Amino acid sequence: MKIYLAPMEGVIDHHMRYLLNQLGGIDVCVTEFIRVSKTVLPNHVFLKVCPELTPLSARIATEKSQYGSSNNTRLQLLGSEPELVALNAQKAANLGATAIDLNFGCPAKTVNRSYGGARLLDETTLLYEIVKATREHVPIETLVTAKIRLGYDDRSSYLRNATVIAEAGADELIVHARSKADGYQPPAYWRYIHEIQRHLDIPVIANGEIWTLKDYINCREQSGCDNVMLGRGLLARPDLALAIKAYLGGDEYEYMTWPQIAALALSLFRSTQAYYLPKHTGNRIKQWLFYLMRSYPEAGILFEHIKRSRDFEFIEQALVKQTLA
Repeated sequence: MKIYLAPMEGVIDHHMRYLLNQLGGIDVCVTEFIRVSKTVLPNHVFLKVCPELTPLSARIATEKSQYGSSNNTRLQLLGSEPELVALNAQKAANLGATAIDLNFGCPAKTVNRSYGGARLLDETTLLYEIVKATREHVPIETLVTAKIRLGYDDRSSYLRNATVIAEAGADELIVHARSKADGYQPPAYWRYIHEIQRHLDIPVIANGEIWTLKDYINCREQSGCDNVMLGRGLLARPDLALAIKAYLGGDEYEYMTWPQIAALALSLFRSTQAYYLPKHTGNRIKQWLFYLMRSYPEAGILFEHIKRSRDFEFIEQALVKQTLA
């Protein structure tokens, strides 16, 4: 059984991947997407989104050790031109990417307007061509995976899209159990994933609306999938993956306390200090607190206290106090 960390654009970057990986319970991470549109991209574009690809010697030399490992990190590409996507996948594999994930699920309007992400779910033949070209351009040991939603305007295309992706050579398929039109509104339609799994010979991973252990159990029953991808649920409850694995092992699990969560937030805040301009100080922490509010009322109180501040020391001290509460 594997738990995947979702590639939440603008939210889960390499800092957050490293932090949640260190906490434990996660088996596979997927990067934010790299947009492929006109050319084969230079090395620095891949390394910015996926610094886990940076050679260990370079990480040590630059004292940026919080990159984690590329062994469990998949590099995500988003594009609509098969040959161009494939050539960029080939370059990523040459840089050390052990897996290429193809984004056919992003619902963002800006992405869909430029013919990317979930917009391609109405183009079943094109999905096949993108996956097939990518599979042919990367080494056989490099995994090619894809993530889809159940459809674009409706859910009628889910099975044919899943089928051609598998036929084109994908090694795994992740399914977000909603259409683009459904957005992120509950419920997630996990039962559709069960039908996909029955028709495919490759692993299928369920995604969508898994906030709690109970949600995981329900998803598992309805989708037939042991493997799941967690996104917002893991941000709201950072040790949810650990709780799921404890449950599967027949063990009781005691969730982390708020001071322990605050210590994680403090660690993330300090680790990202050098990466953002002063005017953006605290933005990532405030963003994370928004998700944490769902599980920890204290996160909402802290958010109100720091939401207008851009002062590093003020925010740092506010976090420190929470770790001692």
